[in-house]
Order: sequence, then C-alpha cells, then structure tokens
Amino acid sequence: MNLRSKMLAAAGLAAILALGAGQAAAKDQAIHAGRLIDGTGKAPTGQVTILIHDDRIVSVTPGFTAPKGAEIIDLSASTVLPGLIDDHVHITQGFHKGDPIHHNVTATAYDAAIESTNYARDTLLAGFTSARDCGGETEVVVALKHAINSGVIPGPRLWVAGKPLSPTGGHGDDANGLDPELDHPHWTENLIDSAEAGRKAVRKLRAEGADLIKIMPSGGVASIGDNPALQLMADDEIKAVIETAHSLGMKVAAHAHGKQAIDHTLALGVDSIEHGTYADAESYKLFKAHNAYLVPTQLVGAKIYAHAKEHPEDLNPDTVRKTFEVIPTMLQNLKDAHAAGVKIAFGTDTFGMSNHGENAQEFKLLVNGGLTPMEAIQAATWNAADLIGDTKDIGTVQAGRYADIIAVDADPLTDVTVLEHVAFVMKGGTVYKAKGQPISR
Repeated sequence: MNLRSKMLAAAGLAAILALGAGQAAAKDQAIHAGRLIDGTGKAPTGQVTILIHDDRIVSVTPGFTAPKGAEIIDLSASTVLPGLIDDHVHITQGFHKGDPIHHNVTATAYDAAIESTNYARDTLLAGFTSARDCGGETEVVVALKHAINSGVIPGPRLWVAGKPLSPTGGHGDDANGLDPELDHPHWTENLIDSAEAGRKAVRKLRAEGADLIKIMPSGGVASIGDNPALQLMADDEIKAVIETAHSLGMKVAAHAHGKQAIDHTLALGVDSIEHGTYADAESYKLFKAHNAYLVPTQLVGAKIYAHAKEHPEDLNPDTVRKTFEVIPTMLQNLKDAHAAGVKIAFGTDTFGMSNHGENAQEFKLLVNGGLTPMEAIQAATWNAADLIGDTKDIGTVQAGRYADIIAVDADPLTDVTVLEHVAFVMKGGTVYKAKGQPISR
C-alpha cells in the first residue's frame, strides 16, 4: 500500500470512529459556577448553573440547580469563563534550538505534522478551545484541523489560513537569504506578483481547505532581507486578494508593520492587521472607519526581544537587528491604538518564541498596554470570535453556543495572570482537564 492509500485508509477509519461517536447516547451536564465571566463584557454573576446537552449550552440560570438526569460538575469555588480564543497562532511550528536556516532546509512537512499534535494538545489544555492559525503548510494544518474535528487527537477548534500569500522576496518567501541556486517545488506556490496571481492563489487555498487568507503586505522581523517598514505588495495585488476572499466568504488577515502597508491594506478592506507596529493616528481612524481589528501580538514581541538579547546565536543576524529596531515600537503601539478606540483581538503569534500552551501570557501584556482585565478577557472571547466570524458558536457562555468552558481558582479581574493556570477545560461538552490535571482520552 502506498503512502496516499495509507492516508486515505486512515482518514476513512477516523470518519468511521467519528460517526460512531456521533451516535452515542445524549448527555446532560450541569456546571455549578461560583462566579461567571460570560465573555460579553458585562459584570460577572455569582452562583449560576450552566446546563449542557451534548456539545451545546442549553441555559444559564441563577442559583445551583440539579436537573434530573444531569451530571453535576462542581465549580462552585471557581471563576468560570468561555473557552479562550487565540486569533494568531502557528500551531504546526515550534522552536528548534540552533541555526534556524539549518532547520528550515532539513525538516519536512511530516516533521511538522507529528510535532503539531503535541502543540494542539498543549494549546487546548491551556484553556484555548479555539484558535485561528495564521500561516503554515496548507496540507499539514488542514489535516490537523480535520483530525481534531474527527476526535482523532485533542486540540482547539481551528480556523486555518494555510500558506500565507507573499510577494517574491517578501516576508513569506522561503528562499530569502538562501543560495539562489537552491530550489524546492513548494517554495513558490504562495508567491504572488500580480492581481491575477492573487485571485488564483486565494481560490486554490479555498479548494485546499483554508478558512481564511493571510497576506504579507509588509516585510517582517523573523525573516531575512525584507524590510518591515516597507509595503512590499502592490495595491492591486492586495485588492484582488481581499475581494476574491470576501467573495468566497473568507476573511483576510494582513501581517503589516509599516504605516503605508497598514493604511493601504485597511483602506482596501482587510479584516485585521497583525502586529501593526508603525500605525499612527491616521491609521487608527482607518481601523475604525473600516471596522477592522488590530491583533497586537505582544507575546511574540516580548519573547523575541528577550531572545535576541540573551541568545542571539539562535536567530539569524538580520532578525536580531530588526528585533531591536521594530519591537519596542510594536509594544508601544498597543497603548496608542487602544487609547484611540481601535478594536483589539487576542493573538500571540505563537510559533516557537514562546511554547504552545503559554498563550495566556499575552493577557498580562495586554493589561500592561492599557486594557483592563475585563477588556483583555473580552479580546480573547467575544472579540476574537467576532474576528473569526462565529459569535453564534464560540466566545461566550450563552444558550446555543458550544459548551467550551474553562475555570480558574482565583479572580482574573484582580490578577489576570491566573489565566496562565487554568484548572478546568471543557470543549464541546467533553472535559479535557479537571482540578488542574489533564484527563486521558
């Protein structure tokens, strides 16, 4: 049996297992929540019962009740919240000590696929029941999404972009910094240098299973040779990608550091700007005029800055230089954007500078950037769900939503860092962590 046949056979078995799981007997559960922060931004409520039928919330009612036939989950001493959402991860990528170029030209997509199963589990156990993956090998991240949805492996609900679309030589061109004679059949698949190429790339990604599109209109930091301050995609290319994606019901996330790239991409209708380093007052007006979100990715900024200072040998020299130029401004930008009333969605840009499962460290950085703890929580619940485009299913503890529920042992409105120590995780009515310990499945 060849590799493709084996993969098809495995997929068939997974589908059979998933079908069997779907035919299981109906299940009712009642969570007694000592304190509920429901994700909508309203004040917490005390002592409520969350009734769950199978994978959905049926009701949220005052007091502790015991509906007939329902299993009681006692969280009466805890603060209960919706499952958290990280709107910017790279869940198939992790950190590998040593020369990053060596790793990039020796590791394969198969390595990433195997490693990603642990990354997905760690993310879920940290309380992140949903995530938006903003760039990875398309086949790998789509397969990971399907495996999670089928119950083959534990992980968050995923909305995936697949391979980010980049101009030749831009942030996302895998050949940057390498011997020009080197070649790989997949290195150019995501490169677009015309509006027509952009339209075709979007349609191809949609056919391959992507849920959103990620574009690289500016240079980046963790790359070689491209300038974060410059707009590297032409306006007609950006426009073609956004219009095509929107015509297919897909949102577009734009990696953008430079002001021109930010402003032009916002004016062309992008749904979110990732990083947003050199945005200014004019940019903030465009965010609000076009109802776009900023995903400020403070955690990756803080981590890469610390790593560049302490272990520059683990990064390429160009990344070290750009880190010191860009990151302080990126961290400051959150304060200015929030003060200007720009909508903020939670996103860590986890790809190895921090470990998968450490996503909640972003909360403290958001609060340091001017958000209240409640605003930071809402950024990772309702706001994050709104940016994904699925507030009817995720992001709040309300009737009709998925039973994606977490709990912590202290008050995150007093100390937001308690969200780094989630004690209880439920996703779709299934408990994956209780009393601080993972439950084997």
